[in-house]
Amino acid sequence: MRRRNISKHGAKSGDLGSPVYEVEETPISKHRTCWLHVVYWLRAHNKRVPRERIREFERSAPCFFNNFPHRERSQRRTRKKYAISRLKKRLDSEAFSSYLEVLWRSFSDDKRTSFIYLDCLWFSLYKNASFRRNVLLWIKNKHIFSKKYVFVPIVCWNHWFLLIFCNFDESLESKTRRPCMLLLDSLARANPRRLEPDIRKFVFDIYESEGRSESKRLISQIPLLVPKVPQQRNGDECGNFVLYFINLFMKDAPEDFSIERFPYFMVRDWFDLEGLDGFCEMLDSLASDFS
Repeated sequence: MRRRNISKHGAKSGDLGSPVYEVEETPISKHRTCWLHVVYWLRAHNKRVPRERIREFERSAPCFFNNFPHRERSQRRTRKKYAISRLKKRLDSEAFSSYLEVLWRSFSDDKRTSFIYLDCLWFSLYKNASFRRNVLLWIKNKHIFSKKYVFVPIVCWNHWFLLIFCNFDESLESKTRRPCMLLLDSLARANPRRLEPDIRKFVFDIYESEGRSESKRLISQIPLLVPKVPQQRNGDECGNFVLYFINLFMKDAPEDFSIERFPYFMVRDWFDLEGLDGFCEMLDSLASDFS
């Protein structure tokens, strides 16, 4: 496969089959939801960014792009250029974030009450020590310990995974609703268990940054479950699968997630590929409506 160049201003996320590079080792590109992207974009366009302004960005992190001065969007109702083409290609972080935002807005406020999602690049940024403190601060502002389910999209090794925190609103010593984690992977040969050490460190640091009283021993015992879910057909679909996982999980997740009843609906024949294709068409239509 043709090797893609990585510019000094960013890298694209892809899938297995492309040259392997670590997302967290490269600057952010095409990601419009965090202060860091804005700083990179301004500098890339030779625009001066005063130090005081950068500090102001950090204090208002992570999602203030829509409040940043920029040209007003045309009021003319046009279809987004990326809507169809990008769902038929590999999703980079910008396209994934855009589609996830559209999908999220399609659910009612009542449905979203028990769920929240983290930015798709935060896990990769966390693995870079220079960004770790900011990422943990951004996560703290999400109040994930008040939610039953937390979606954590992960792009690593040029592949998309979905990590789900379940019952993090409960005590680790709960006998009825024990916290656990799910790791969904549409390409089993990617060996998702390779992520476990980083995931466990990530979770421990989240607990610690929140000032939680749980011991490191209890946190280390949170189960990480890897269900056998439907598999992608080619090297380009992993981002689409993660979006569909989120969509179906929000619709089907039980009121109280129990490890004893795992994997629930998350099985090899959870959905068929025709259903996935229909979902992508629906998401294209929603993206057009929201444009």
